[in-house]
Amino acid sequence: MTNPVLPPALSRRDFIHRSGRVAAVSALAGVALPPVHAAGSDLIRVALVGCGGRGTGAAGQALSTTTGPIKLVAMADVFPPRLATSLDRLTKQFAKEGKNAVDVPPDRQFTGLDSYRAAMDALRPGDVVILATPPAFRWVHFSYAIAKGLHVFMEKPLTVDGPTSKRMLALGEEAARKNLKVGVGLMCRHCRARGELADRIGRGEIGDILMMRAYRLHGPVGFFASPPKPADKTDLMYQIERFHSFIWASGGAYSDFYIHNIDECCWMKGEWPVQAHSNGGRHYRGDSIDQNFDVYSTEYTFRDGSKLFLEGRCITGAYAEHSSTAHGTKGMAIISEKGHAPSRARIYRSQTKDEAKLAWAHPQPEGRPHQLEWDDLIAAIRADLPFNEVKRGVEASLVTSMGRMAAHTGRVVTFDEMLNCDHEFAPGLDKLTKDSPAPLQPDASGRYPIPRPGIETRREY
Repeated sequence: MTNPVLPPALSRRDFIHRSGRVAAVSALAGVALPPVHAAGSDLIRVALVGCGGRGTGAAGQALSTTTGPIKLVAMADVFPPRLATSLDRLTKQFAKEGKNAVDVPPDRQFTGLDSYRAAMDALRPGDVVILATPPAFRWVHFSYAIAKGLHVFMEKPLTVDGPTSKRMLALGEEAARKNLKVGVGLMCRHCRARGELADRIGRGEIGDILMMRAYRLHGPVGFFASPPKPADKTDLMYQIERFHSFIWASGGAYSDFYIHNIDECCWMKGEWPVQAHSNGGRHYRGDSIDQNFDVYSTEYTFRDGSKLFLEGRCITGAYAEHSSTAHGTKGMAIISEKGHAPSRARIYRSQTKDEAKLAWAHPQPEGRPHQLEWDDLIAAIRADLPFNEVKRGVEASLVTSMGRMAAHTGRVVTFDEMLNCDHEFAPGLDKLTKDSPAPLQPDASGRYPIPRPGIETRREY
């Protein structure tokens, strides 16, 4: 294997700069700001592209910001029932709160594969679009948003393979040149408790990090598993609808579920790992035709030899845990303990949660990171502050894909190899129509190809 080009480490200066930017934005999030967003009005209009649970949640958080007027004016989704459900939920939520925040009449409700264009066309330059469709479409939709002069919030992961990662990095640079603000749904980066913990670790309060542990162990969620395709649906629509089940659409369970734990641990370390090796397997599959493994176990290695161990599992009835921990030469840090929020971040002068050796704990209660990321983005738009999370979002997605590919091929995979891998799972998505063949084709029995580590070693399937 060739020597990898090492991923960039986060220098202390960069760390302080990033922390300061977030702090500055956070300070502005609770005060009235002048109307400086590019549309020339203090009203920010929002379009939602992708009306599933996460998109609906993101729209609700956008409309819950308090620094000025904001309104949802357009929605788009491939599936009409999903749009209708989302609109109903948001309308009821803000009517109950007494806010006139949802204004999406029938002529601004768009469905179909090209509906994202119509939704963004309903906005003005300087407005905001939420991109919460399956990750495979992220570069397509982001490119159109940039062309329209829109600020963007887009969900993670940003990419699922090397070619789209390079494409997204270039688009992120283009957005920055146009002074467009771009938020990425790695909301834990906006958690104030984790931010203080990262600062304390950066100052050496747990010494040098030797090992980190991350766990996401729970039963099946989302569209983790999928039964045989119904006869009344095309392969394309079935795969888009159940995107968690298919690697081309979302990176599968590994990319969609584990990226937060991976990202928050790398944040504490201040750099990305240089390589990964991984194990995984399928156990209780029944008639499921998805591409996911039920379990994953990954060892990430950083340039100094320290490790991040990740354990993932989607099996009903088994032990559950959702947490991240860092172990250093002077003690340990709880990065997260019960999922994404609250983090319950704290530091111990020991390698166990010995309350007699508790050195620091962030005060409770904590703000919710899903809301804080929106507070920070909208504050940056209104105050015209630098705000572009694309590069970090792509790098986090690449590191996640690196571990997934290692499990699916049975090889050691480096950061550089993942970035430069030429296998694009779904080329030509910008030209996709409802009549196009699906990027993944079933065999004669209706089953889709699955990873075969040690057999198929250059590609994931």
